[in-house]
Amino acid sequence: MHTIDYNESIYNIIPPKLYGYPKPKMFRSSYSGKLPPTASTFHTGSTSYPGVSNLEGNATGKVVPNKPSRTFGKVHGSYRNDPNTHMKKYANSCSVPDLATVRMTNPEQLRPTHLAPRLKAGAYIPSKHEPPVMNLVSRKNFIVANAVETILAQPKKLTQGTKDYLNKEDYGKMPKYLHNIKRDIECEYDYIRHIQDENDMEASQGMRPLDEDERQQLVNGMKAKWEKVNTDYQGLTHITQMNEQGKKARKEKWEAELANCEKDIEKLNKRSILIDMTQ
Repeated sequence: MHTIDYNESIYNIIPPKLYGYPKPKMFRSSYSGKLPPTASTFHTGSTSYPGVSNLEGNATGKVVPNKPSRTFGKVHGSYRNDPNTHMKKYANSCSVPDLATVRMTNPEQLRPTHLAPRLKAGAYIPSKHEPPVMNLVSRKNFIVANAVETILAQPKKLTQGTKDYLNKEDYGKMPKYLHNIKRDIECEYDYIRHIQDENDMEASQGMRPLDEDERQQLVNGMKAKWEKVNTDYQGLTHITQMNEQGKKARKEKWEAELANCEKDIEKLNKRSILIDMTQ
């Protein structure tokens, strides 16, 4: 190989020819893939192992199994379902043949494997632990058999006449349970009346009825009061505009007194009036 002289020279116009060396073959160990590497820092993430695995170098297999999903992921769209790989009809099963097909192709399948013993009388009563016998085939024509039984059957005997329900012993009488219900209702009403009477007696203690003379005197007094207030009220009602605050207050006061007098007269006109003597 020629050395390059960087001094000024006419020979430096043409650059020297470069010679390339061939790249040597990559070294591959004869133990690659057979034994795990010593003091490896791969495949230990998200595990209970420390940062370094197979530090002693005596492991005969992979300390931590490979996790293919712990990569950059597959190509975008690779996880999409393939519409051509869906499960087809009867892929994991087959259609059940009907009874006629089984009878023609494999009649031995319909024959029971075990027959229960019969009683002497001809009727057999299975036990509760015995499974029922399945796939028994009968060639009986039930339509013809029902027609023959109907033709040969004897007619039913008719009754002499309809039952006379009007001559029953309890016709028109109240049932016993209705008597019991009425008795219970009367007992409840009696209990309610008793409670009301006790409440009335407690309320009437310390009270006396108002005499007719006293009631008439009170009514006359309330009427006289009503006349007096009404006279004063009528003397002020001709004024349409209440500019003064005092006149307006007196008008409202007289209206309230007239309403109270009318209510008191209405109460005194009742039939029975009781006076509370405890007040």
